Formats: sequence, C-alpha cells, structure tokens
Amino acid sequence: MELILLEKVTHLGNLGEKVKVRPGYGRNYLIPQGKALPATTRNLAVFEARRAELEKAQAEHLAHAQSRTTKLSGMSVMIARKVGGEGRLFGSVSAIDIAEAITAAGVEVARQEVRLPTGPLRQIGEYTIALHLHADVDSSVTVHVVAEE
Repeated sequence: MELILLEKVTHLGNLGEKVKVRPGYGRNYLIPQGKALPATTRNLAVFEARRAELEKAQAEHLAHAQSRTTKLSGMSVMIARKVGGEGRLFGSVSAIDIAEAITAAGVEVARQEVRLPTGPLRQIGEYTIALHLHADVDSSVTVHVVAEE
C-alpha cells in the first residue's frame, strides 16, 4: 500500500514522502491517526495544497518539544509507594504515574511519551526514564521511587 506521510514518522519517513507499507499498518494505524493519506492523484493534489500549512505545524510541534526538553533536562521527580519486604513495591509505577508526576512538577508530558522498555518499575530506587517527545527529540528524567511513610 502506498501512502503520503503527513508528518514525520520514526523509522518510516518524513513529511511529504511516498512510502510503501503493509496494508494493515496503513489502514489500522497511519490513516486513522492522521499520519498519512493513500497515495492517489487526488490526495497528492490535496497534500501539495496543504504542504506549507503542514510544514509550519510540524515546525511548531518540534519547537514545542525542544522547549519542553530544556525544561526537563536535569529534572528529578519523586514517587512514593507502599513497599513490602526487600524493597519490592505493592503494585508498580507505570508510565501513567511517571507522566502525572512530571506534569505535577510543571512540564506537560503524555503517557505515550514515557518509554519503559523493561516494563513498569517494581522496586524502590533511582531510575533514568527516557522520554520520546517528538520524532527528533528525546529527553530523560530521573525518577526516585521511595517508600511511602
């Protein structure tokens, strides 16, 4: 399936590129999320008419992500949880908890931007958490998981 990308998609392409993807990826993710259009002659004309608008929106999104990463540099948040034996948590600290803690500290972060490749945090300690704010912008935050008093 051939698509025209309406924004930069990591590991796929940049704004305006024609890409070939599997039909399911295009139908179920890229098109419904507004990241791409089917590569028809009509859609090509529509895209070219909107190109300047889309490039401006992408530049604004990138600038916003870069401003957030400067605010996030060196940031540290503390999350308190109930702890059992040997420092293990009752439950876990998920991406939602981390995003809420960072937002409470003053920088808006969505759950989808928090990267936990090994899954939720299940022990007390200090963790460096990666944040994917934009296709070109990554940042990190230190999260201290402590015992609740």
